Amino acid sequence: MILQLTYNYVKTTINKSFTLFEFLSEQYPDSPRARIKKLLQSGTIRVNNESITLHSYPLNPGDIVDINLHPGISAKARLPFPVLYEDQHVIVIDKPAGISTSSTDGSKSILQIISQFLKQISKGKVRAFVVHRIDKEVSGVLLFAKSDIAMNTIKDKWIETEKHYFALVEGIPVSPEGTIKSWLIEDKSLKMHSVTETANAKFAITHYKTIRLLNNYALLDIKTDTGRKNQIRVHLSDIGCPIVGDRKYGASSDYVRRVRLHAYSLSFPHPVNGELITVKSPMPSVFLSLKAKDEHYK
Repeated sequence: MILQLTYNYVKTTINKSFTLFEFLSEQYPDSPRARIKKLLQSGTIRVNNESITLHSYPLNPGDIVDINLHPGISAKARLPFPVLYEDQHVIVIDKPAGISTSSTDGSKSILQIISQFLKQISKGKVRAFVVHRIDKEVSGVLLFAKSDIAMNTIKDKWIETEKHYFALVEGIPVSPEGTIKSWLIEDKSLKMHSVTETANAKFAITHYKTIRLLNNYALLDIKTDTGRKNQIRVHLSDIGCPIVGDRKYGASSDYVRRVRLHAYSLSFPHPVNGELITVKSPMPSVFLSLKAKDEHYK
């Protein structure tokens, strides 16, 4: 089969005889049958320019199959924050600090903003789906899917993703690099803690490497193997190096400061063709600047 990936569609030229369902099973090898059937029922699969929903539809050599989930649906020009990468399946944005990834109380969130724009552009046919989250206080690379099948496909392969963060911490780590492992559990005040292995606790792994020393502060490169709530913040506090501004986890309370944690790189397999996509966000301009006064940010 010959596959072409463009902004508007994935076009494949068939080189053997089989059914449309068998073809889609090859394209989405990690997707369950029900998910593939749902994709077919959406009416977004075309064979030789004709929309097909029959799973047993016969394909022959030379047939052209288009997988066209959301043609021309782009939020890039109308969002209030930078779009780092976008195609018809996913959108990756540069999240500002001070706004939640999503919310349950109706308050403003990144998910709400992106979904609103996508729905407007697509006349209600497209919205954003949460793939992962970063904390309200944290900035940087944040990935959303534009369909539930894209979301679930990415989540099914989430172990293949690689996430990196910049963290400016108080104090200097005893070892310039290392790995922190612990079980994390949330208390009644919604604060996370490292505990011994126990019921409801989730195992977390965080790697760090010192990039630069600034007086009694250290700039670290953080890589996470797991995506637990507040994981990096807890682990750096555990080694005596809380993140600057993170008063919840032990940082100095002399001044109100923006939490100095920034998701600067995310690599993930594309949900359609499996190609590794790497998206990066530059370090915020004031990230390393610390002045003897309160900071204000949204």
